[in-house]
Amino acid sequence: MIEFLVGAGALGVAGIALLAAGTYIAGNLLYICEPNEILVFSGSGARGYTTVKGGRRIRIPLLQKVDRLDLTNMIIEVSVSQAYSKGGIPLTVQGVANLKIASHDQKLDNAIERLLGKPREEVIRIAKDVLEGNLRGVLAKLTPEQVNEDKLLFAEQLLEEAEHDLSKLGLVLDTMKIQNVFDERGYLDSIGRRQSAEIIKKSRIAEAQNKAQAMVRDATNRESARLAEIESEEQIARAQAERRIADARTNAKARVAEEVGRVNALIARAEAALEAEEARVEQVRRQLEADVIEPARASMEAGISEARGRSARILEEGRATVGVLQEMIRVWKEAGPNARDIFLMQKLHVLMESMVDTIGDVQVDRLTMLPSGGDSTAVKTVQLVEELKAAIGVDLPKMLTDVTSGNARITSSDS
Repeated sequence: MIEFLVGAGALGVAGIALLAAGTYIAGNLLYICEPNEILVFSGSGARGYTTVKGGRRIRIPLLQKVDRLDLTNMIIEVSVSQAYSKGGIPLTVQGVANLKIASHDQKLDNAIERLLGKPREEVIRIAKDVLEGNLRGVLAKLTPEQVNEDKLLFAEQLLEEAEHDLSKLGLVLDTMKIQNVFDERGYLDSIGRRQSAEIIKKSRIAEAQNKAQAMVRDATNRESARLAEIESEEQIARAQAERRIADARTNAKARVAEEVGRVNALIARAEAALEAEEARVEQVRRQLEADVIEPARASMEAGISEARGRSARILEEGRATVGVLQEMIRVWKEAGPNARDIFLMQKLHVLMESMVDTIGDVQVDRLTMLPSGGDSTAVKTVQLVEELKAAIGVDLPKMLTDVTSGNARITSSDS
């Protein structure tokens, strides 16, 4: 009985020990991997760690360490301020990115190496810095118009730019949405105003075209109505013209006879007036002959006779002048070299009388005749002597005579 009690107690103690061991293993050594995480058992495996994706696994005490990588989505608000776009326009861009830690083998290894043991806030900060850097790089390649007009293309280029950098960190970018794009200089506003102005211009052009088309249709309708009206008026005028033609044909013979009589009467009156005019013309012709033509003819004959007389007198005077000139030429030739002096002496008396008459009561005390030709020095000396005596009263010949006689005294004609 005692042995039975001892055996039962031993079994109870063993059971309690097993239960305690199971509780310890379940609480400290057994790890269950949820669908949104990955367990990393460090200290074993070829790479120094092994991963568990879903399921459970027991950690070897003292040999292994277990870390968890959270695979849930991380929402990151990305914002860059005054980032220069293509063309040098600074832009401010705000967006939202959804990313997570990669679960694929290659990228997962990068995430384990770089993010294992880091708190979630630090992982988010690292991813935000990378995205903002990529965002600035993409902005530098796009113009403000491209960034503002096609945000989807901008986000796609940002995904392509950031994929390489994020993959090195073991992160996967699921989505990237650009929420706001604006600039402080108002460049995008000016683009919007320009686009609005372009839309307004197109709408006004369309409105003007519609109005023009309406005016064209209205003018076409009025033209058709006016053409119909003109056609009806033309038909009425044609009918009236045909009626007048018929009336004219009916009265043609009577009108022709009447016109023939009127024309014959006019012809008769014209013939009578023509005879009267011919008689009046003859009378005027005779009167003109008597009053104008005959006196003019007589005056013409008298003028001809007078002109003949004047021309005869002029001819006689010319013949006499020619005779005198011929006689002078003959005498000039007979005189030989002295002909010129003789001629001048003959004319000198007349010339002197004319000069004396012009100067009035002028008394000539002395007249010096200079030789023509000869030594030019003597002529100039005589001229100088006479000019000095006339200007300052110095008589050079007399002074020379006094010097030669021993009396070196200069006398003046005035003294």
